[in-house]
Amino acid sequence: MAKRISFSKGASSVLFWSVVSAAFIGPGTVTTAAKAGASFQLALLWALLFSTLATIVLQEAAARITIASGKSLGEIISLKYRGTSSESIKMVLFIAIAFGCAAYQTGNLLGAISGLELITTINPKLLLLGIGVVCASILLLGNIQLIAQALGMVVALMGGLFFYVAMQGDFEIYYAIEAALLPTIPDGSALLIIGLIGTTIVPYNLFLASGISKGQSVREMRIGISIAILIGGLISMAILLVGTQIEGEFSFKALSDTLTNGIGDWAAGLFAAGLFVAGLTSSITAPLAAAITARSFFQTENSNWAMNSRNFRLVWAVILGIGLLFGLADVKPIPAIILAQAINGILLPIVAIFLLLIVNDKSLFLDGFTNSNLSNALMLIVVSVACFLGLYNILKVIAQLAQATTTSSTLYSIAAILTGFIFVGLVWRIYISKK
Repeated sequence: MAKRISFSKGASSVLFWSVVSAAFIGPGTVTTAAKAGASFQLALLWALLFSTLATIVLQEAAARITIASGKSLGEIISLKYRGTSSESIKMVLFIAIAFGCAAYQTGNLLGAISGLELITTINPKLLLLGIGVVCASILLLGNIQLIAQALGMVVALMGGLFFYVAMQGDFEIYYAIEAALLPTIPDGSALLIIGLIGTTIVPYNLFLASGISKGQSVREMRIGISIAILIGGLISMAILLVGTQIEGEFSFKALSDTLTNGIGDWAAGLFAAGLFVAGLTSSITAPLAAAITARSFFQTENSNWAMNSRNFRLVWAVILGIGLLFGLADVKPIPAIILAQAINGILLPIVAIFLLLIVNDKSLFLDGFTNSNLSNALMLIVVSVACFLGLYNILKVIAQLAQATTTSSTLYSIAAILTGFIFVGLVWRIYISKK
C-alpha cells in the first residue's frame, strides 16, 4: 500500500510548489488574460484550461525525472546528448530560456509599476528602482524554501483579490463552462492564444520545477504540483472574467475605471494591488529560474553554483538588470508584456520536445519513472498544440513581411501539415526507432 501523506505535509508541498504558480501569475497573465476577456469575452477561456492542464503534465514530468535520477533537467540533457553536440545543445537551450526570462522580467517590472501608478503619483523610475532593490534583497537570502513559502502566501492573497472581483461580473456560468470546454479561434485571436499558453506553460518553469524538486517523493510532488498549478489556473481564469467587464480598448486604467464604475472605488484599489503583487512575485521568480537553469546546464565538479555563489548570483543579477534597463527606457508596458508571452509561447515547443524525448529514454531512468502511454499521449497533445499555434504565428509574420495576401485558412493548413510531420517524427523516435 502506498504511503499516505499527512494533511500538514500535503499542504506544505502545495505551498512549496506555489512558487511555480507565482512564476506564471505575473503581469503577463494579468495583461494577456484580461485583454483576452476584454477583446473576446469568454471565447478564449479554453486556452487557459488547456494551458493549466498542460502545465501539470509537463511540470510533473520535469520534476519526476529529477527525483528519479537526482539530477537536474540540464544535467540529464547533458547525459542524453553526450559528445561534441552536448555543449552546443546546452548553450542554445540556455540562451533561449535566458532570453525568455529577460523578456518576462521586463514585463514583470513594468506590470508592477503599472499597478503602483494606479494608486500613487511617485516617480515611476524611483518605484522601479525600489522594486529592483526588494527583488535583489530577497534573492540574496539564498533560501529557496523561504522564497517559495513567501511567494505561496502572496499568490493565495492575490488569488483571493481577483476571485472576489471576478465574481461581481455579470456572466452565465453555463456559457463560461461551454467556452472552457469548446475551443474556438476567433479572427485576430491567434497571438493572444499563444500568449495565454506562453504565460501559463512558462518554459523556464520546467527548469525551475526540476531544480527545486530534489528531496521530495514522487507522490508528494504530484499532489503539491497539481493543486498549486490548478489554483494558479483558476486565478488566471478569474482574471479573464474580470477582463470581460471592460468596455472599449484595453488598458490598465480602463480596467481600473471599469471596476470602479461597476463595483466601487475599493475594487480599483484591489486590482492595483493585485497587479503590483503579480509583478513583484514574478520579478523574483524569473531571475531565480534563469539562475537555476544555468546551474543545471553548467555545474561541474570544479565550479560552484550554490545559491550564494558568484556564478548563481551573476545570472539572476543580469536578468534583473536587463528588466530594470528596459523599464527605465520607458518601454510601453502592455505591448511589451503581450510580446513577451508570445515569445515564450513560441519557445515552448522546443523545450517540451526535449523533455518528451528525455522522459522516454529508459537508459537514463529506472522502470516506473519513464513515461507511460497515457503520459506520452498527453505530452504529444501539448507539444502538437503548442507547435501548431507557434508555427501559425511565425508563418503569419513571414507572410506580413513578404506582403503576401495569404488567408488565415491557408496559414492554418500549412501549420497543421508541419505540426503533423513533427508529431509523426516524435512518435517514430519514441515507439518505432528503438524497437
